Amino acid sequence: MSDFFFARALMALSLAFHIVFAACGIGMPLLMVLAEGAWLRTRQPVYLELSQRWAKGTAILFAVGAVSGTVLSFELGLLWPGFMAQAGAIIGMPFSLEGFAFFAEAIFIGIYFYGRKRLPPLLHWLSGVVVAGSGVLSGIFVVTANAWMNAPTGFRFAHGRFTDLDPIAAMLNPASFHEVLHMTLAAFVATGFAVAAVHAFLLLRHPASRFHRRALGLALAVACVSIPLQIASGDLSARAVGRLQPVKLAAMEAHYRTQAGAPLLLGGMPHDATGTTDYALSLPRGLSLLLDDNPNATVIGLEAFPRDTWPNVRIVHWSFDLMVASGFMMLAVAGWVGWTWWRGRRPADHPRLLRALVLAGPLGFVAIETGWVVTEVGRQPWIIYQVIRTADAVTPMPGVAVPFIAFTVLYLVLAFVVVKLLRRLFVETAAAPSQLPSA
Repeated sequence: MSDFFFARALMALSLAFHIVFAACGIGMPLLMVLAEGAWLRTRQPVYLELSQRWAKGTAILFAVGAVSGTVLSFELGLLWPGFMAQAGAIIGMPFSLEGFAFFAEAIFIGIYFYGRKRLPPLLHWLSGVVVAGSGVLSGIFVVTANAWMNAPTGFRFAHGRFTDLDPIAAMLNPASFHEVLHMTLAAFVATGFAVAAVHAFLLLRHPASRFHRRALGLALAVACVSIPLQIASGDLSARAVGRLQPVKLAAMEAHYRTQAGAPLLLGGMPHDATGTTDYALSLPRGLSLLLDDNPNATVIGLEAFPRDTWPNVRIVHWSFDLMVASGFMMLAVAGWVGWTWWRGRRPADHPRLLRALVLAGPLGFVAIETGWVVTEVGRQPWIIYQVIRTADAVTPMPGVAVPFIAFTVLYLVLAFVVVKLLRRLFVETAAAPSQLPSA
């Protein structure tokens, strides 16, 4: 395999690893703040204990996210100097603002940890609010840079150079709103369901634990409120992609031929050579209805675009279907939780529901990973859509296979350490909170 392949693979591996911690950096501080806010309101010691535990988990995930984010910064400079030389002046602003948000988050994490016994309770809680807000802002600024790559604006491109730069217009590009909304909600969904899964698992072992019952309630509140909003934002995003990147939308849906009343294809095996998708479940006129609220609307197919501008249809289509399937499975579990609450019963008292929550725990991160595959692979062969091709932006370095293998090992080690630390924090010490008075 070529150095070009390993250069792209190394970036993809680093992004896939980092995005998990970036999402946790958005979601975990919210849970931490909600727990401490519940303590301020009720003065129940269980909420204070919960906020302290979640704060420790937040710090662990933040530290690893900082390491993986630094690796990405080096890779942008070393492997993509062509891209940075051309686009650096435009995406420099959102990355600089992300740096300010990151440092604000780091500073206030320190204040939150070391000021617990030194600050008034309300002021201490407000420092946690700043941590949560900074985490959200950090994600927003990074996503606006990616959105610009999908819908580039705020410049003129002539003779291979960017001129008349307008960084504000670039940040407020047509893809920014739907990408920021979708990614922020995805972080809340993924973190909420993952944390709920941990405490649901521990409740199966310690049913009387007030600590895990309260933790499950707060995590489910975030997850169950966020997932229907996420599904709605997904519909908004798909319609926006259809307007801004119709070739990506066609690949997402394995839609080869332009037609009115286009069917919606679920699953299947796309074949570029024949323009068909075998074994798919076809919903007549479904795609036209979803994109235009009109079952007879015309949807542009891949055939309308030059063959060398198609992304890998199978990867994009399968990733999109897996993302959507994960979202609707979480929505179904959230509906079950809501039904249980509506009937005046507690989810913590239902072993079957707890087992379902454990199984649903990874789905949010599965959706995030596959969603970013759709976003990035679906834009190919462009690194900046219809402006610069990926092949012209990457600078393959000899021997990139060696750092690829080295970073793979590093990420595996980091993942093992994180799992070990979080297990010790929540699983191996589960007996301590279970000694609190039962609910």
